[in-house]
Amino acid sequence: MLKVVCDDKIPFLKGVLEPYAKVVYLPGQEISAEIVKDADAIVTRTRTICDKTLLEGSSVKIITTATIGYDHIDTEWCESLGIVWKNAPGCNSSSVQQYIASVLCVLAERFNLHFKDLTLGVVGVGHVGSKVAATAESLGMKVLLCDPPRAREEGQEGFVNLDEIVRSSDIITLHVPLSQEGPDATWHMFDSERIASMRPNQILINSSRGPVVDNLALKNALKTGRIKAAVLDVWENEPEVDLELLNLLALATPHIAGYSADGKANGTATSIRALAAFFGLPLNEWEPSQLPAPRQMPEFMVDAAGKSFQEVLCEAILHSYDIREDDAALRDNPALFERQRGDYPVRREFQAFTVKLQGGTPEERSALNKLGFLSE
Repeated sequence: MLKVVCDDKIPFLKGVLEPYAKVVYLPGQEISAEIVKDADAIVTRTRTICDKTLLEGSSVKIITTATIGYDHIDTEWCESLGIVWKNAPGCNSSSVQQYIASVLCVLAERFNLHFKDLTLGVVGVGHVGSKVAATAESLGMKVLLCDPPRAREEGQEGFVNLDEIVRSSDIITLHVPLSQEGPDATWHMFDSERIASMRPNQILINSSRGPVVDNLALKNALKTGRIKAAVLDVWENEPEVDLELLNLLALATPHIAGYSADGKANGTATSIRALAAFFGLPLNEWEPSQLPAPRQMPEFMVDAAGKSFQEVLCEAILHSYDIREDDAALRDNPALFERQRGDYPVRREFQAFTVKLQGGTPEERSALNKLGFLSE
């Protein structure tokens, strides 16, 4: 019988593999070489470092991670040993889209910003960045795109370089994988030099990987007013949080941008299907039978009378997800970073909500639909 070791915080997973395998569930950080020594597969998230230390001498044949990112897997070493690895590209892209939309609405309210006057620079235009860019356009923002690998493959048209992003954007949002080598290395992409080149009216958002931004350089820039504000969902050295930096941020969350129930379900389904294909299990089309209902009312009204286009859209966005709740929870107890991730409350994406728009314009209704809301 197969043995599969699983991170116990992966949702919708328990009971699925048990008819076909002995399944061991453990917190990601407690999955050890001894535990996986006789395992055939690992189903993981980012907290299990899958490298030589964990896997050497084991019988592991495949690793599936229910996440977009895979920098916790030593892919080169695994491939050299014939260990297959699979990530879940795009699984939580709509979740991060919703997160960034909520960020933009809160920043606009706090700093009296008008989307129609702003340029958003999107760095990394894959599954996530593409949806973020489309969201910004739906909100009425101008968008600049930076993605050197795509630009090389598809041509420069439609893309700008990173220097142009820094020069011409009011808000910069990062959606890149973490890599330390090669022409597209992203480790400390925003280092002290690049942050110093930013302007005092600019805002930086990082929901990709913590080390993409030099946290010390960012802290110094915020302390000196080098930039207007910053938002972090990911941190260097997480789950440890730099408390001084935390207090300087406009918004701060514990690596939960992609943690919608919908995104988690997609990640789990991708992992299960990868195992099914590899081991010949009858789970090739598996998906969770039912997602939990939203905590908020799934059908709600927005009265557009006397409200601007921006106000109408932000009211709907913040009904579905208000980032200020997660921000407050982290500030109240940053030592519970991991618990806040593991016990994250249900968050449903835009498509789980129906907006009853009263007195709205066709443009407002169209924008809500483009974001993913159903509307009446």
